[in-house]
This record gives sequence, structure tokens and C-alpha cells, in this order.
Amino acid sequence: MSEKKRILLVDDEPDFSMIVQAYLEKEGFDTELAYNGLEGYEKIRANPPDAVVLDVMMPEMDGYELCAKLKKDSALANIPVILLTAVADHVTSTRYSHYDGMNMEADDYLPKPASAEEITQSVKRLVGM
Repeated sequence: MSEKKRILLVDDEPDFSMIVQAYLEKEGFDTELAYNGLEGYEKIRANPPDAVVLDVMMPEMDGYELCAKLKKDSALANIPVILLTAVADHVTSTRYSHYDGMNMEADDYLPKPASAEEITQSVKRLVGM
């Protein structure tokens, strides 16, 4: 039997994180949580996961910055990254936009509210399940 795929979910909303974590684990993944970009980056460097589900708007280090750091690091660049954001595409008063998200080197991009099922399907596709 093959080893379970390990997923790191980086999101500053604990309730949302726990719902997605429960769904991923029900689907056979091992999951780990981080609640800001800096914590996520440290966990990725210490023990690279098979995929990262990454919120955009977070304290310490946002998802765009973390995604860019991963994709520039040759040891981490091949880890699939799914960006999640609640940024409305018509909002111009913030430094976050759908355009920015779509142009990141992320492997998938899901606007919130993405369901735990949508996130899990994206993870399965990216890790070859």
C-alpha cells in the first residue's frame, strides 16, 4: 500500500481550516495546518508536503509572497500550490486581485468560498490521485 499524501493547509481561519482538514483526511490524506504564511513557510522548509493549499490574505506573510518564495526555491518549486482567495474581482482598493492570483505560478486557483470538496478534488488532481 502506498504512503498517504501529505497536504499542508495554510489559512488564518481556524474553523475553515478544520473543516477542510477533516474532509481531506476523510479522503485519505495526512494534513497539517499552519495559520499564517510565515508558519507555513517554516513547516514547508522543515518537511516538504506533497501539496500546499494556501490562502491569499494572511498575517505575517501573505499567500502570494509564500507562493513566490516556493516557486523560486529549486528544492520546493515542484510542490503543487493551490491558492484560495476571497478577493472579489471588482475590488480595486486592495493590493490583492484575481488578476494577481491567476498570474502567480500557483498550480491551481480557487476563489472562496471554495468548498472542502472542490479543494479536495483540486488536491487529488495535482498529486495524481
